[in-house]
Amino acid sequence: MRAGEQLSHRKSLSEVVFERLQHAIKSGAYQSDERLPTEHELAAEFQVSRPVVRDALKRLRDQGLVYSRQGAGSFVRIQGLRQPLGFGPLENIADLQNCYEFRMTMEPEAAALAAERHSETQIRVIRLALETLQDATNRQRHREDADFMFHLAIAQASGNNYFSTAMEALKEHIAIGMQFHGLSLKNSVAGLRHVYDEHAAIYEAIRDRKPNQARELMRQHIRGSRDRLFEGRRPDIT
Repeated sequence: MRAGEQLSHRKSLSEVVFERLQHAIKSGAYQSDERLPTEHELAAEFQVSRPVVRDALKRLRDQGLVYSRQGAGSFVRIQGLRQPLGFGPLENIADLQNCYEFRMTMEPEAAALAAERHSETQIRVIRLALETLQDATNRQRHREDADFMFHLAIAQASGNNYFSTAMEALKEHIAIGMQFHGLSLKNSVAGLRHVYDEHAAIYEAIRDRKPNQARELMRQHIRGSRDRLFEGRRPDIT
């Protein structure tokens, strides 16, 4: 089983339905103010129960992607930015290396902007992801989901939705890289602690509104993750 498939199997059914509907809306599969299929139709389409669909629709409403009309159903809210249809599946080592290279150009700038622009709510979300990483590190584990949420929360705090949209579109690619990186650290307590310390330093720079420091720390972190992964045995993604 591929790493990406292992990650998807851990998702709840409502999360899978939510993500597929979210991607469809952001990619323009539905027009603004278009009515979504009924709960019954969506349940049949995704082969899940109606409560699962209901939970996914609630998450879409909470994110402002859909709105409800009494007795009429759920409708797509106007989107200011359409998400690209997405990237193809990660197929080889070169794809993973290219993903890291792209992240090194994008995420340092997102971190710098987050340091300048973050709200109290946004810095709290970053801190919560960091606390989850700390708990995992204390138990000598690596949490790819918390790692991704940390980086995504920073992109969201940048105040530029192009950063967060790109991160979401690359989620499966980034998650695979993070999973293999975590495996490379599995037997190294010092390695896990070092990676946590990198995340903590990035958080502190953003919290303290030090954009240049946040930019450089993020660049060093992603470069270090890439080097730690590829200096050792290269993962088999074929």
